[in-house]
Amino acid sequence: MTDLLNRNADEHHTSPVASHRAPAHVFPIPPVMVRPPRDPRWKRRIAGGAAVLVLIGAGGSTGAFLTEQYLSGGSATAAASASGTTVAATTVTEGDELAPIVAKVQPSIVTVLVDSTRESSLGSGVVLSEDGLILTNNHVISSDGTVSVRLADGRTVPATVVATDTTHDLALVQATGLTGLTPVTFGTDDSVAVGDTVLAFGAPLGLEGTVTSGIVSAKDRSLDTGEEKLSGLLQTDAAINQGNSGGALVDTSGQVVGINVAIATSGDSTGSVGLGFAIPAGTVTGVVKQLEAQIVS
Repeated sequence: MTDLLNRNADEHHTSPVASHRAPAHVFPIPPVMVRPPRDPRWKRRIAGGAAVLVLIGAGGSTGAFLTEQYLSGGSATAAASASGTTVAATTVTEGDELAPIVAKVQPSIVTVLVDSTRESSLGSGVVLSEDGLILTNNHVISSDGTVSVRLADGRTVPATVVATDTTHDLALVQATGLTGLTPVTFGTDDSVAVGDTVLAFGAPLGLEGTVTSGIVSAKDRSLDTGEEKLSGLLQTDAAINQGNSGGALVDTSGQVVGINVAIATSGDSTGSVGLGFAIPAGTVTGVVKQLEAQIVS
């Protein structure tokens, strides 16, 4: 069965008036933006739970601001489709021992920051090498600005974009001056089944070090956003939001089975409704090999 989904053609424009029956929307997960760009206080306000980060404005020129309300962003939508096999969502029980998995994977998850004079944004990433090669989504680092990486231990180091693949929305970033990091381990596509428990790692709404749990809801989803076509995606009901871009979707053995890339929402909401999508590990590892070859050459 084919599910028809819609997404924003330009995620930075303001929302149109909602129709009586609002359609679903599919969004690449945008990086969280904050304004002013170098205000060190926003991290404390977020950590205190007083506000959430939201995207507003047209074309990204006005950046974003902190608010207690979750405002939607959007404009005219382009048709998008998703195909695959779905199952009903289930709840992860308290008996599942997830804490050891989190402890194993968390040191390999980073926050990717992009700072410019006009705005700052952040997404997520995973460690590929001990010396700081980082994998993230291309849309996280596609805006102009200075790139840096914040590690799980709180250190922030300069970084450089070294290779990109716009077709698969993946990019490699090299953090500088690092040794001894813990790279992630990737699973294989045939090790993932619908109904498997998964954990999503990243920095949703700027809340770094966040982990959510759910299941693999479907496999082989295809999304046509009008700007890019992604196929073979994993669908999950683990909560994924803005800022989770480039973060890891991990199985119960601690292996990365996908890289978070998009969410679907209904009506005028841009928050998680349990429809998240991840680029599967098989696609990711193939693209990473090609990008690493570009760096060497």
